[in-house]
Amino acid sequence: MSEERKLVIPGDLLGKGRAGHGTYEEDDNVFSRFVGLAEEKNGMYFVIPLSGIYDPKRGDGIIGKIQDVIFSKWIVEINSPYDAVLPLSEATEEFIDLTKTDLTKYFSYEDLIFAEVSSVTSNKNVQLSMKSRRCRKLKGGRLISVTPAKVPRIIGKGGSMVEMIKDLTGTQIVVGQNGLVWIRGDNYSIAAEAVTEIEKKSHLSGLTDQIRAMIEEKISKKGEHSGV
Repeated sequence: MSEERKLVIPGDLLGKGRAGHGTYEEDDNVFSRFVGLAEEKNGMYFVIPLSGIYDPKRGDGIIGKIQDVIFSKWIVEINSPYDAVLPLSEATEEFIDLTKTDLTKYFSYEDLIFAEVSSVTSNKNVQLSMKSRRCRKLKGGRLISVTPAKVPRIIGKGGSMVEMIKDLTGTQIVVGQNGLVWIRGDNYSIAAEAVTEIEKKSHLSGLTDQIRAMIEEKISKKGEHSGV
């Protein structure tokens, strides 16, 4: 079981164990890297930064990672101080006999999913759904993390920015409102660099043309190096 999350600052000693996200290890001791909320799970310490954290809202499309499978639901990590629950009834329309079916057949530990936030209570109990047509398991690919507030700029008006990156790099890209971006394809590194560049320069005008020029230059150089 997780301990209750506590507020920490950079350099705070969290305990002896393994260093997870947002922490570092020295002489078997684990310390916080950020101002944030600390927790411990099975001897591993994590700190979720308070700056730019994702606050779940109903209707958000998010990328999550399956953390646990419990009877008729999945526990999902969503890059937030709050974990989410995906109930069986929101995961599939099929009738499933739980006495005969292993739920990991559908979603297993560490699987990535694109899901929709179906409800958020006042106590921040977050429920997800896979019933929307846009929801699916994300197979392969890699994740990068961005500031959730910058997600609209990365997507662009009507999806224009992310579609441009996909077209120019030939990659598949899924952007979650929770600040996680999934990218799959041979030009992963170029697409990832474009996304992080947008995050850094989101306040600038004319950004679309800058990103287009950057991608085209890198694609061209890659082609030269490969003899294309």
